[in-house]
Amino acid sequence: MTQVLNLPTIESIQAARKNIEQVVITTPLHESIRLSKLFNAKIFLKREDLQPVRSYKLRGAFHKIKHLYDEGETNNGVVCASAGNHAQGVALACNELQIKGVIFMPITTPKQKLEQVQMFGGDFVTIQLAGDTFDASKHAALEFSGNSGAAFIHPFDDAVIIEGQATVAMEILEQSKEPIDYVFIPVGGGGLASGIVTVFSQLSPGTKLIAVEPKGAASMKTSIDANENTTLPYIDKFVDGAAVQRVGDLNFDICKDALSDCLVVDEGKVCDIILELYNKDAIVLEPAGALSIAALEQYKPHIKGKNVVCIVSGSNNDITRMEEIKERAMLYKGIKHYFMVKFPQRPGALKEFVLHVLGPTDDITFFEYTKKNSRETAAAIVGIELTKAADFKGLIDRMKERGYFESYLNDSPNVLNILV
Repeated sequence: MTQVLNLPTIESIQAARKNIEQVVITTPLHESIRLSKLFNAKIFLKREDLQPVRSYKLRGAFHKIKHLYDEGETNNGVVCASAGNHAQGVALACNELQIKGVIFMPITTPKQKLEQVQMFGGDFVTIQLAGDTFDASKHAALEFSGNSGAAFIHPFDDAVIIEGQATVAMEILEQSKEPIDYVFIPVGGGGLASGIVTVFSQLSPGTKLIAVEPKGAASMKTSIDANENTTLPYIDKFVDGAAVQRVGDLNFDICKDALSDCLVVDEGKVCDIILELYNKDAIVLEPAGALSIAALEQYKPHIKGKNVVCIVSGSNNDITRMEEIKERAMLYKGIKHYFMVKFPQRPGALKEFVLHVLGPTDDITFFEYTKKNSRETAAAIVGIELTKAADFKGLIDRMKERGYFESYLNDSPNVLNILV
């Protein structure tokens, strides 16, 4: 357990605001009329996706590096590990202060984020790809730091980083004209949550602070439930900006007794919110950036008539991921289904399936079949998109009545991962 010393204070956070003002903008806090009507509340979005690097991570990264620079501790450069947004903040800081930086990123990092990091860092930054997760990249970065003397810039488990992220909370309180009842906070390693907790616990103790994590990487909730910081053996890396196997020790110490609740959100729900915000509000978000809004449904009865802030943490989304995002959203909503289907090996079998099994608005979106004349029937994998989830029962009943049904693949994660 980390010994909790030199914790961020309101004074040190105010100093951080001055330290970062040359690069960080005060992002808008605006009400979403659509979401407010939907939840019968006042829903405000803190638009950290509008920062120069399209993420709040710039706050902590620049504050930390500027602090080290002023102390003369960057002569050997800096090094960090990041799934993307922290890397961009470090890169911009290196370029701004003309400090050499090496940035370790997972091999699985979307190309768009790699390009952004290089753009912000320019000639001052080198990217090294290592491992499949943040934690693997972090190990490589720490090894590099030990060998080179470069200062390691942790993305969250650091009091100075937390001071930088906490400036978000100071802005929210200054911008809000009314008392805030709830703040929904996306959580990866816990740096932002620690900053929000530090400020609100002192300046607005009546506000309920709700942490939000992806279902496949719920390291904070797991740790709170276990009453000790816990490393997850496996995580779903889809929500890459929040896919962390273990939250920071310092972050856990700060958050464990101060959070009002810690929610987990299905990755499919996150995808549905990304598409909804894009289509209805013209807001482009990455998966981690949509976490706070995706959690509102779980709290709908509690937030009625309340003032609610959702921190929109980032918008670094790769357009090549949109098909997967759409697919995951449809699976979550129950309108996309995959089956193993038995087809009689005779002419007209597929026509019969289309005419008598599919509903009038059902659509085949995936079909894989090989005819084998030595058998009476052969299996096909069929993907079907429905207009509404309620049509599923009728579809599967008709398949079984006519002898087409073999198995339902949505309940087979290993098979479904190959198809999606």
